[in-house]
Amino acid sequence: MPDPKIAHGWLHTARFLTTAPQLEHLPSLDLPEVAFVGRSNAGKSTCINTLTQQKRLAFASKTPGRTQSINLFSLGKQGIADAVLADLPGYGYAAVPREAKLRWQRVMGNYLLTRANLTGVVLLIDPRLGLTELDEILLEVIRPRVEEGLKFLVLLTKADKLSRSEAAKALSIAKLQSGGGQAMLFSALKKQGLDEVAQLLWQWTHEANAPASKVPEAVSEADEPPALD
Repeated sequence: MPDPKIAHGWLHTARFLTTAPQLEHLPSLDLPEVAFVGRSNAGKSTCINTLTQQKRLAFASKTPGRTQSINLFSLGKQGIADAVLADLPGYGYAAVPREAKLRWQRVMGNYLLTRANLTGVVLLIDPRLGLTELDEILLEVIRPRVEEGLKFLVLLTKADKLSRSEAAKALSIAKLQSGGGQAMLFSALKKQGLDEVAQLLWQWTHEANAPASKVPEAVSEADEPPALD
């Protein structure tokens, strides 16, 4: 494991790369990629912003579930990247039309199954709700890839809302449900689990000694493909 300061400094280099409503809009990269997934109310944007020490890197929409595009962020020195973070839209929000839900579920499922450089997946869960039906579906989708070596972490967000005994119970259950992956408690408010998650993400993306690569500049807002709202 790297020194936490090294891992935090690395995550702080995160910068917007591109956004894509469909897989064909995603650039083909040879960099290790880590995807953040979870329900719309699981605290995904807050988690990403806390880990990268940037208040608005991941955009938290005032209408959960509305933005339906994959957002990529590159990590590493300016112009030379060594990894990518992928922020997948939250799922399960009731106000999204059914047709849009189904369309997005296909995009997300295809991404998790076919993205060649996908190295790890972080599934964020509100431990007060536990695994929902949609979380379980996602687990079934990626289980074959986890068995083949895909890194997987169940991250229990908002851990500060739990008592010590509740947190211990939730973590124990999550470890059983992780299907060979890992499980951790996390609180953006209390900075709980921050060092451990930062170190794990660094390890996932550097343990194979993947070469750094030049990446394209971030597309301008005018060039961004439309979101599937």
